Amino acid sequence: MILDPGLNMTLRPMRYPRFYEMYRDAIKNSWTVEEVDFTTDLTDLRTRLTPAEHHLIKRLIAFFATGDVIVANNLVLNLYTHINAPEARLYLSRQLFEEAVHVQFYLTLLDVYLPDMDERALAFSAVDHIPSIQKKAAFCFKWMNAMYDVDRLTSVQDRRRFLLNLICFAGCIEGLFFFAAFAYVYFLRSKGLLNGLATGTNWVFRDESAHMAFAYEVIATIRGEEPELFDEETQKQVVAMISEAIACEMAFADDLLLYGVAGLSRQEMHQYLRFVGDQRMANIGIPPAFGARNPFPFMDHQDVQELANFFERRVTAYQVGVSGEVTFSETF
Repeated sequence: MILDPGLNMTLRPMRYPRFYEMYRDAIKNSWTVEEVDFTTDLTDLRTRLTPAEHHLIKRLIAFFATGDVIVANNLVLNLYTHINAPEARLYLSRQLFEEAVHVQFYLTLLDVYLPDMDERALAFSAVDHIPSIQKKAAFCFKWMNAMYDVDRLTSVQDRRRFLLNLICFAGCIEGLFFFAAFAYVYFLRSKGLLNGLATGTNWVFRDESAHMAFAYEVIATIRGEEPELFDEETQKQVVAMISEAIACEMAFADDLLLYGVAGLSRQEMHQYLRFVGDQRMANIGIPPAFGARNPFPFMDHQDVQELANFFERRVTAYQVGVSGEVTFSETF
């Protein structure tokens, strides 16, 4: 089974060909930071953003500075270690590369947006001195550190701990913290602001959606192989986890919207987070807890609700062709 301890290295015949298909799909969707044009962003920053919007964007990119680094660390320390399927590890290797591209994108973003070196240094150390970002980082580390002393998933308890870690990073961190960040970017884009940031975010959004789709496929596989892990207590823990993530993100929203941003309210952000939280529960087969609707029409175009159809609607301008076929039933 996919959580059995060890290191399965047998790629043929493939037990989980869907993960290999996801790996190939990910390769088709390649992009580089150098393709992002920040020219108009610089004009917007100098002449068009209000002081409240400046505050929002500085806090947002301060979160970006470390968010994907945390995700990449968990990927290496926990997901790659314990998901025992070589085709899944192929995908995780590709995901790690994509996280590195995201880190480079955010590094470039900070360099462009914050020319003052002191201000830039503060952004990079946000987890140490900005309380709203500290709160989100502490949430991430709590679930990452829950796996700190687990070398092998030999017990049901350890497997549940891993499952909750996977759900946290897919559903709460990539699926809620980053989707909330994307909402702020797309709100500004709806006002014709920071198109370079929005362009890069489109590609990050596409990657993150694929990362979640992969994680949900792993979760579905675990559910099929070990349904006893998805007991009532586990479901209660997931609902509590998502509720805590929403509370963390609302503290961040209060910070971002401290000076009032015209057209974006705290109440709407709370509703949006509950809406996304419901989607994350539905993604793993848990009944939605909040019954919220999406208050942001500008997010309807981002396919937040339909990750399963992501690759049917992907942007075709940045796909790289992959040739060759594989026969899943062949042996070495």
